[in-house]
Amino acid sequence: MFMWTVSKQKFIGILCIIFAIAVILGLFFNTNISVGTTTRKLPIYSVDTNEKKIAITFDAAWTNQDTEQIIEILKKHNAKATFFIVGDWAEKFPESVKAFFDAGHTIANHSDTHKAFSKCSREEIKEEIVNCNKKLEAITDAPVTLVRAPSGDYTDQSLEVCKELGMTMIQWNCDSLDYTKISINEIVNRVIKGSTNGSILLFHNGVDNTAPALDEILTQLEKQGYTFVSVEDLIYKEDFYIDHTGKQCKNS
Repeated sequence: MFMWTVSKQKFIGILCIIFAIAVILGLFFNTNISVGTTTRKLPIYSVDTNEKKIAITFDAAWTNQDTEQIIEILKKHNAKATFFIVGDWAEKFPESVKAFFDAGHTIANHSDTHKAFSKCSREEIKEEIVNCNKKLEAITDAPVTLVRAPSGDYTDQSLEVCKELGMTMIQWNCDSLDYTKISINEIVNRVIKGSTNGSILLFHNGVDNTAPALDEILTQLEKQGYTFVSVEDLIYKEDFYIDHTGKQCKNS
């Protein structure tokens, strides 16, 4: 009988080669591979596209004093935005929800009470999303299909609930940090630097420097050839995958 023997060093080398090949094949076929950990589910942070399209999003949870100003700035730049609205905010300012909707912008879900999903049970997450949907749909009479976790605090469980409800969870890949009270120029520079094809930008209404910074940001990005679409018009509805960075990509 013929027996093939190898040294311990060669054996380890062979195992390393096999593992490397497995990783390469996994990346090629978009297979999730994890070693010692569970692969986490991801929402959409951005979209892989050759088109110079960007989605502007707002989280609405505080005040509404700049509603008309934001609407006018978006209109000036022929921009369509997506407003992720907390249910409690919608109850306080239904006229602002209606104004955003009537101006042609997308109304989306940002939970009912802005409770951290990581601290909620599955049923609580579902209640937060469903109750917010009811409040928004009562104002606009239009279905809500997009959701953003409060403070971006999503979990595998919250993503599963969204899927069960037929909704898509959206994050962002460029945070303006407008809520931190940085200057207009700091907001502008940060967003311009972080914007690219398929970016999803995060702003907040009810913040002093957001509106003037937004006007300058859109002016500069327009000069670079960008157009501004709703998240609905940016994302793929089918035949896609989400890579390890949260970028939504078309299957080739």
